[in-house]
Amino acid sequence: MYYKVADHYFQINITEGGRNSFDFLPSFIPFIVEKPDEDLLFTLTVDDTIQPDKDNEMIGDFELGDGRAKVYRLSNGGYQYIVSDTAGNSCCLLKTDKPFRNCSCALQGNDRMRRFGLNDAVMFVFAFAGSIKQTLLIHASTILNNGYGYPFIAKSGTGKSTHSQLWLKNIPDSELMNDDNPVVRVKDGTPYIYGSPWSGKTPCYRQISAKLGAVTRIDRAKQNSIERLDVVEAFASFLPSCSSMKWDKDIYNGICDTVSSIIETTPIFTLHCLPDDEAAIICHKAISRA
Repeated sequence: MYYKVADHYFQINITEGGRNSFDFLPSFIPFIVEKPDEDLLFTLTVDDTIQPDKDNEMIGDFELGDGRAKVYRLSNGGYQYIVSDTAGNSCCLLKTDKPFRNCSCALQGNDRMRRFGLNDAVMFVFAFAGSIKQTLLIHASTILNNGYGYPFIAKSGTGKSTHSQLWLKNIPDSELMNDDNPVVRVKDGTPYIYGSPWSGKTPCYRQISAKLGAVTRIDRAKQNSIERLDVVEAFASFLPSCSSMKWDKDIYNGICDTVSSIIETTPIFTLHCLPDDEAAIICHKAISRA
């Protein structure tokens, strides 16, 4: 199967005869395309016979939204991921080359575990393969309004989705683009934002794009106010929202370069706010490119 996300094409192959299925990726259905003439961002092969490489250096151990991933550096310069669910059950073994162009994974457990493992494997590969192509997978809830996309970034639980809902309630002609992991890509010097197959707990999987209007960090406060950040503050505010691998110099530098390019043309704000209607109205008035 071939897919198109943020105008990048990629391929997923599933070996026959096993229990794995493309039905494990229902959120990817809007992104299915015919075989493209363009180069692929990556190819991922799902094959449960793949075995882990042992005696490799563990270089990362981080939490996912509903699980964990451990990362190992392979002798060929690539990476090995072990993805586990919240109960600690191993769901996926992912092995990649260094540029994340040719990857493979083995799934484990019941169908729920396999869906979780495969979804995260594709997300990792997309994020890191795209990092050197001016493409960022960001953690944000995003509104489409007047032809522009407006992502709201913040730490988990701060109120990104709540603020998007306030826009839908109070700001005319607003639509939800994505509620967890949209994609930002710079094309010919212009930043665009795209829907993706990853939208957290909200089923919003849209093959949609718009020019990036502004990025707003949500900060809970006792009263509503908004400020535009200077270049240094903007970089420090936006970078943590990007899926990243600090232990890979090429990937991390690619992400930093793309962030720098975005803040040259895109305003970055901090909204100090309550979870109320006024917050959405104040934010829209400040950041809108109407």
